[in-house]
Amino acid sequence: MAETASVQRRDPAKVMRLKRLGSLHQCRLSFMRILMRRLVRDQWQFDRPVFAIDENSTGYAVYTAHGPDNVYSLVAFAHDLDDSKRSDRVIAEAWDSTFALFDGIPTEEDISRLAANVPLQEAGRVSEKELTLSRANRSVRLWAHVVESLADGRQPDIEQLTAVGYLMRTTAVYGSGKFGAIDREMLAGREEMQPPFQAEMLTVFLIRTFVRDLVQHAANERGGERAARLDPSIARQLGIGNSTGLGMAPFIVNHPVLFSNWLMVKEEAIARVRSLQSATDNEKQLFLELLGRSDLLISQWHSQHPVQQQKLADLERDMRLLKSHVSNEILSGNQPWNRLIEWSEQALSVEGQELLASLVIEPYSELVDGLESCMSDSTSAGFQIDGSMAVKCIRHSIERDFGWALALDWDSPEHCARAWYVSEEKLEPRLGERFEEEIAEYEQALAPARDAVRAYKALETCPEDQPVAGFLLKYPQHRQSIRRAQLSEFAPYSEIRDNTISAELMPVDMLRAKLSFFGATFFDPRSDRWVRICMFAGAPYPEELSHQYDDHWVFPELPSTTANIEENR
Repeated sequence: MAETASVQRRDPAKVMRLKRLGSLHQCRLSFMRILMRRLVRDQWQFDRPVFAIDENSTGYAVYTAHGPDNVYSLVAFAHDLDDSKRSDRVIAEAWDSTFALFDGIPTEEDISRLAANVPLQEAGRVSEKELTLSRANRSVRLWAHVVESLADGRQPDIEQLTAVGYLMRTTAVYGSGKFGAIDREMLAGREEMQPPFQAEMLTVFLIRTFVRDLVQHAANERGGERAARLDPSIARQLGIGNSTGLGMAPFIVNHPVLFSNWLMVKEEAIARVRSLQSATDNEKQLFLELLGRSDLLISQWHSQHPVQQQKLADLERDMRLLKSHVSNEILSGNQPWNRLIEWSEQALSVEGQELLASLVIEPYSELVDGLESCMSDSTSAGFQIDGSMAVKCIRHSIERDFGWALALDWDSPEHCARAWYVSEEKLEPRLGERFEEEIAEYEQALAPARDAVRAYKALETCPEDQPVAGFLLKYPQHRQSIRRAQLSEFAPYSEIRDNTISAELMPVDMLRAKLSFFGATFFDPRSDRWVRICMFAGAPYPEELSHQYDDHWVFPELPSTTANIEENR
């Protein structure tokens, strides 16, 4: 590997704009791919000790994952759901399948307890033996097509599978202590749970296997001996869908250090690659191969939302420009990746820029994969405000992170049109219209820019050298803003550089930012407040992990990879 000359991480003022956060793509540091590498590296073993599903495709199954130190079991319940009750909304009360990830191997008593609670989801209760609670609904038309096709002895239509991408979609994967499940801090000492959201990712990985087995079971019950087995190469194309709404959006505001760590790790990876003086032939070849595979991925990405449709059109144009550009020997010479990124900032849309930023780190596992150990947050929970810090230092932090916000008139309706609050019915975040609904008194602290400006104006009344403790004694309402300002000193990507309560806010940008780190693909907004995605499409199934592993499974295989590489050269 070539020696490096330092290129700095991108400026938070650029990275943390919502337009850019809402254009992030999965990368090799996404949580799904971190999980998959661990499963292969540590030679996890999987089995299905129970598959008690009847002729109506109802019952339960257990899938067990055996790691070097711990064992986890997905307990899956299949239900006969009336079509009229099928809903992806959080207010739903019944689902096609429900799940819990169990710590260890469940006994019959555990199964009975879970059977009485897991199908109820929020209305039930799990215990410290469970890591996650989840549920999923079928993609009804595709499910019926696959069952009918296999039962008739033939494979399902590839075009129909590609158009949807999944047979079931989860509508929630709860973890971290919700509804009685074990708190994340109780798992912090387990190596496999060190990176964020590994329990949730393992849950979805095992759900995908259950869904494949369940659709095969349904086809076998209908078709008997003439039923075909779903071709493994077709099964691998199927992921698990997910419907995500506003409930996820506040996370990146409420966990500033954690979110900063995710972004800082990715930006550090990009900076390391940009700093390389040259690229080897193998590195260039892999990049060009993945560029072609990304083009195929984009061709399978569809949306009915006008904003996303425009972004996809821009991305298709970007790919044409990018493939043409890299064919001109751009990858030769000094700091090729840095020059390519700099070119993209002038030539491509933000969507294309972020796709390229994710792609350039793909050939460099040895250079960047170790960063995955830096993505958790072990500091902010015990963080205490430094009362000795001078007022002028706090003001400087606010000016750096929210200088743009200081110029706004926060009394103007356009800048404070929205208010975040929590629904009493489901205890889920909602976004309301401040001047049309009586919600102001219920507003949550999810407008850090506005609150920082208020704190800044109050700080102007204090001497610059005064300790901030004295300020907070007089103005305790600004405690949260002072805390965030101090956190930002070691978490530079902690603050969104946009207004989270403006009339122009697109909450789906916040959703996509988080979901990109999960490793999601095929972002399909259904409004400005909820989005559908796909997870684990292209990934091997548990029984395939011992075979030759392609760490780039998220990119669809090209009909002829070699031919594509030569063409792009």
